[in-house]
Amino acid sequence: MARVSTQPAAGLRERKKQRTRDALVDAAFELFRRQGFDATTVDEIAEAVELSPRTFFRYFESKEDVALTLQDQQFDTLYAAFAARPPDEPVVTALRHATVATVQACENGTAGFDAERFSCVQQMIRDNPAVYARSLEACTPRLDELGRRIAERMGVDPATDPRPVFVAAVATTAVQTAMAAWRAAEPDTPASALADRALSLLEQGINYPSARG
Repeated sequence: MARVSTQPAAGLRERKKQRTRDALVDAAFELFRRQGFDATTVDEIAEAVELSPRTFFRYFESKEDVALTLQDQQFDTLYAAFAARPPDEPVVTALRHATVATVQACENGTAGFDAERFSCVQQMIRDNPAVYARSLEACTPRLDELGRRIAERMGVDPATDPRPVFVAAVATTAVQTAMAAWRAAEPDTPASALADRALSLLEQGINYPSARG
């Protein structure tokens, strides 16, 4: 008996699932913008696209996960920008340029989603501890991948050399911490400028002299 290919059907199912996922994300962000993250419920997100809450949980574990869907796209953009840097460029310098280019693309609406959505995500991360905590948790596997890419640039094995993962963790933490510290005093400064400043400080070295030296 001839075997019937299931690839077209499988492709159609995947496209349908992606459309449903995209519809949930679009509905969620419309509600987040209109009434805020805390006031938005999973039931409301599902109802906006005529789905049940049970169906929502087939695609996302929580509304925090919906809010952070852009994070994976940002990391993918960062990886590509990092790989495109000159091969002889030092690691932190390459990472700084790649990070700034990625955040600028998010701010300009050229990273695959509109700038307003990026701004909305940044606001939610700042204002909602649950979103912030989930963001940090979701970053962990992505940092491992960034460490692997840094190891490639350095020409070392990340399984035996801890420096690549260390650089990835320190650089990411530096950007998050510095941006949070500076944002209160400089609410109108673009995130890309704050990220550039943070990584520039790291690039210069942080073994500052003692005031008593």
